[in-house]
Amino acid sequence: MTIRVMLVDDQVLLRTGFRMVLAAQPDMEVVAEAGDGVQALEVLRTAEVDVILMDVRMPHLDGVEATRQICGGGQQEGAPKVLILTTFDLDEYAFSALKAGASGFMLKDVPPNELLAAIRAVHSGDAVVAPSTTRRLLDRFTPMLPATSGEPARPELGRLTDREREVLLLVAQGLSNGEIAARLVLSEATVKTHVGRILTKLSLRDRVQAVVLAYETGLVRAGGAGA
Repeated sequence: MTIRVMLVDDQVLLRTGFRMVLAAQPDMEVVAEAGDGVQALEVLRTAEVDVILMDVRMPHLDGVEATRQICGGGQQEGAPKVLILTTFDLDEYAFSALKAGASGFMLKDVPPNELLAAIRAVHSGDAVVAPSTTRRLLDRFTPMLPATSGEPARPELGRLTDREREVLLLVAQGLSNGEIAARLVLSEATVKTHVGRILTKLSLRDRVQAVVLAYETGLVRAGGAGA
């Protein structure tokens, strides 16, 4: 299956470089380009896209708001997956983009092989932000999250089993599936199954969105500690 990629960046030279890298891949095709968020939304009305490489700082409409309109905060059914391109890994734009529904982010100077792996991972439904980076982002920008009371704000959390809730807490604390498996004395396949069920029950697209939800609802506080 060919992964249909859209490039959204106001720098023509950067888009050209990415296009050359992707064109050399047998499983990828650049099917659309845009120079800003407004143009991206217009192009998406007619183009069929699987993954969008989205810059954050653009004129007219930035990548965060464009991502929000495309992904609906991560709830838009059938929306393309968005991979944010940013200059700094601890960046308020990157954090806001994750909340808006992006499946992850990469630095603009990422090596080509890592970019290609990220596109394939996002297309398959995986997140591409390292758990430790996600945790550092959330710890830094937790003050931007809405204040929570003692009770979780999302009633869907009540659908989780005790084990699934335990797995969600560990995901939010920055542990990988392998680390969670070791902590809970489970197989990595079992942990992956639990994570999949958590995403389904909470109507989330990927584990990045699960981490954001855990912080928003107060399940995890800044510093990664469980509530």
